[in-house]
Amino acid sequence: MQFAYTIIYVPDVAASLRFFEQAFGLQTRFLHESGMYGELETGATALAFAAHAMGDMNIKGGHVAAHSSPQPLGFEIALVTQDVAAAHTHALQAGAIELAAPQEKPWGQTVSYLRCPDGVMVELCTAIQA
Repeated sequence: MQFAYTIIYVPDVAASLRFFEQAFGLQTRFLHESGMYGELETGATALAFAAHAMGDMNIKGGHVAAHSSPQPLGFEIALVTQDVAAAHTHALQAGAIELAAPQEKPWGQTVSYLRCPDGVMVELCTAIQA
């Protein structure tokens, strides 16, 4: 097995791709002409978005829409950066909602938490020093 990608179901794939470009500097790798599926350029493992309609086609019984959940879902996307405070501020200016301001953890890592307009929770963090 190899971890290939994570797909997040969202109301508007193109809008999610644009937000991640503006807030975090990630570039769109691919957006299907239907607008129902797209991927960001994130290296060997892709971060992808699909329309809720695609999720409804794939999953009998539906799924929980992150954007309409009053609380963030129990998963996050973690993005490593050298300057968490600056990245956090930039993401807020792009439309993210602050869940937790940057703080240094006891193990020396700086971490913050944001919620994207599509409901996805993002952790911004410095690399863990082993």
